[in-house]
Amino acid sequence: MIMKGQKINDRYQIIKTIGEGGMANVYLAYDTILDRDVAVKVLRGDLATDEKFVRRFQREALSASSLSHPNIVEVYDVGEDNGSYYIVMEYIEGKHLKQLLKRRGSLTLTEVVDIMLQVTDGMSAAHDSYIIHRDIKPQNIMILENGLIKITDFGIAMALNSTQLTQTNSVMGSVHYLPPEQASGKGATIQSDVYSMGILMYELLTGTLPFRGDNAVEIALKHIKEPFPSIKEKLPSIPQSIENIIMRATAKNVKNRYTDAKEMHDDLKTALTDARAAEPRYSFKYAEDEGENRKKPVEPT
Repeated sequence: MIMKGQKINDRYQIIKTIGEGGMANVYLAYDTILDRDVAVKVLRGDLATDEKFVRRFQREALSASSLSHPNIVEVYDVGEDNGSYYIVMEYIEGKHLKQLLKRRGSLTLTEVVDIMLQVTDGMSAAHDSYIIHRDIKPQNIMILENGLIKITDFGIAMALNSTQLTQTNSVMGSVHYLPPEQASGKGATIQSDVYSMGILMYELLTGTLPFRGDNAVEIALKHIKEPFPSIKEKLPSIPQSIENIIMRATAKNVKNRYTDAKEMHDDLKTALTDARAAEPRYSFKYAEDEGENRKKPVEPT
């Protein structure tokens, strides 16, 4: 148990707990060497005893520390102190998008486009560095008072076994944003992040998730087999360009999906322009049920 006043690695003095999750607890701390407040994320005990996970967590967090972008939370340090594995990050005074949705229900079209432009811009930088987030969801995206977006949790997201659909509440939460190819047991790619960003956009606009179920496998099956719901059924006045962006991002067949975050970002930039006001509904070039995505999801272990 990390206590107030305790120093991690004889450097980061704990001020208070600011978040608790299925994989880690987050603390506001004071960096006594660089004289600044930081966020320290400490792995939960059950994960800290998994050697393979810890090694991957440290490797991936160090990889994420190489990213420098205004829309990505900066990673300062990764380490271990008396069996506690931690990651030190930029401290953000803001709330995550799930908290904003709980308060507001849903967001306006212009707000969502602005948020998604920032998210796709940050993820473009990650994808350019061949870094896949693997866990894009509202809980991992912070918003500051001035509207600036910060994507967080690269290290932990990348260290997770992406085919594992059980164990913690956070993984159950993540399955709502899980691409069909991951749900059916294949590895994550840059286009997997694109799918999750499409679901994020849908949720911010409607205040609801596209697929629901009683357990992770049931939800995963829906990602694999059920057609993605049309946002126009919930919001008939939404521009066709916006539905088209969500359709392309959440295509089950990766051949129909944006190739990366940059392509989605470029499409978003013109989404609300007059030139696209009379845009026709997007038509998939390839069959949506083609390939491996139709197979049974990986069973929980």
